[in-house]
Amino acid sequence: MNLSVRTKSSRYEKGSIRNAVSFALNSAASNARQRLAHYDSICKRFEKKYKMSSAKFMEQFESGKLGDEQEFFDWYAAVRGSMLWRERYEILSGVSV
Repeated sequence: MNLSVRTKSSRYEKGSIRNAVSFALNSAASNARQRLAHYDSICKRFEKKYKMSSAKFMEQFESGKLGDEQEFFDWYAAVRGSMLWRERYEILSGVSV
């Protein structure tokens, strides 16, 4: 896939624009990596507490086998957060300018 960058100002050199876009992508990827690590650490705490992988938890939670404890909703939110930020990190870290 190719992306094109358009700017409203032509007063900047291509190299400056490339550097600014590269910096923004790297910053966003770093932020995504930090958020991913945060959600992964939450998931690992739940996995240790309940002696179950997050994948197995999602299977059971989504099929209604676990009940309605608040912690299960917190775990679900952490798994979804992890999935979201993993996808964003993989996308952002895979882009080159």
